[in-house]
Amino acid sequence: MERHQFSASDIEDREILDMKPDEAIEQLMDLYGEDLKRLAYSYTKNWMQTDDLIQEVFLSIYQKLHTFNGKSALKSWIYSIAINKCKDYLRSWHYRKMQLTDHWLTTGKTQGDAPMENVIQKDENKKLIEAVLELPIKYREVIVLFYYRDMSIDEICQLLDLSPSAVKTRLHRGREKLRMSHSLEGGMLNG
Repeated sequence: MERHQFSASDIEDREILDMKPDEAIEQLMDLYGEDLKRLAYSYTKNWMQTDDLIQEVFLSIYQKLHTFNGKSALKSWIYSIAINKCKDYLRSWHYRKMQLTDHWLTTGKTQGDAPMENVIQKDENKKLIEAVLELPIKYREVIVLFYYRDMSIDEICQLLDLSPSAVKTRLHRGREKLRMSHSLEGGMLNG
C-alpha cells in the first residue's frame, strides 16, 4: 500500500482517529515528530535523551489514542503529552544525576590557554544556565521556550494552554527570581 504524505491542515482529527492504530501513529509521527523533537530538546538540551523522550511520547499516544475525547484539538493533546513527559523527565532522578555528573566533568577540565574573557564568559553562561534550571518549572519552561527556543508569546500560549498575560507574568517573575536569587544582571534578563 502506498503511503501518502499529508499536512496537518489536510487531515481532520476525526480522520486520524478513524485509522487503524498503527496507521494513525505513523501519520502522527510524520505530522508532528520533528516539531515534538525540537520541543523536547528545548527542555532536555540533549539529543539522545530527546530521542528517548519522543519514543515515550509516541508510545503514550499509541496507548491512549482511544481515550482522546475531542475536547481539544488532537495536536494540543499530543503537545500536552510531550510537555508532561519532558516535565516528568526534568523531575526524575536520572536527569538530576546526569546534571550533577556533567557538572563534575566540566568543572574538572582545565581551561588551557584560553583568554581570560572566554573563561569569564563561559562561567557567566554556565551560572545563568544553572540558575534557569533551578527555577520552578512554570518559570523555567517559559524562559527556555522564549529565550532559548525563540518562541513568541503567542506560540508559548498555544503550547502551554496559557493566556498571554499568564505567559508574560511567568516570564517577568522568572526573570525577577533569577535577578534576586543569583544577582544576574543584563544580557537576556532585560526585557
